[in-house]
Amino acid sequence: MFRSDSTLGSPAFDAAWRAVALPLPTAGEGGGFSALYRQTRQEVVDSIEKGFGASEMTLSPEGAWARQRGAEALAATVGGDDASTQGTAQQAFLSQVEPYAREAGARLGVAPDLIAAHAALESGWGKRPLTQADGSNSHNLFGIKAGAGWQGEVAAALTTEHEAGADVKRSERFRVYPDMRGAFADYTQLLAGNPRFRSVLGVGNDATAFAQALAKGGYATDPDYAGKLTRVVASIRAGS
Repeated sequence: MFRSDSTLGSPAFDAAWRAVALPLPTAGEGGGFSALYRQTRQEVVDSIEKGFGASEMTLSPEGAWARQRGAEALAATVGGDDASTQGTAQQAFLSQVEPYAREAGARLGVAPDLIAAHAALESGWGKRPLTQADGSNSHNLFGIKAGAGWQGEVAAALTTEHEAGADVKRSERFRVYPDMRGAFADYTQLLAGNPRFRSVLGVGNDATAFAQALAKGGYATDPDYAGKLTRVVASIRAGS
């Protein structure tokens, strides 16, 4: 929640200052302009150093305009840092699941990046793991529920189901695995052994066919499930 590094003197500060840089007064200009310049420049510096949330009632019109320019520039710079961090985390997730996605893909006749994309969609790139009652990780990357035939451990979690045109929240039981390999193995068995997902098998690199086959097989109730999955695939392929 709190950044440990200071904004002042950072690349973000420099970017914000460049965005609002004012021309230096020349020797021939009157004292009125010089005074206005000094006032506005100090207001900009104060805003960047102390935060852009300061009351605008104390700012001159020129300072308010410059403050807004600086806030936009600083937000864009910090946002870029966050986007970079997010991209790095997603790449780390893909590297972690790659060997298991390759194993699953070889058995199913599906490109491994499609398998990885499905895990990313269901788990929020590994950031939304289903946890057990004691807080331990269930390693359930694919959101597979525990039906009556499941003999292993289970974890209860609140999920959203789309029913009759509306989203409904309910608690469901999900399967628990000892590790990622177990999750991918069970996922592979589910798709290979369930007739509902027969059209998933052998789709190769076809992201649309893969996503639509899962949706038609009832993998999820979200009406835009196929679209969401294909967009995740596209983002992975764009970054590879």
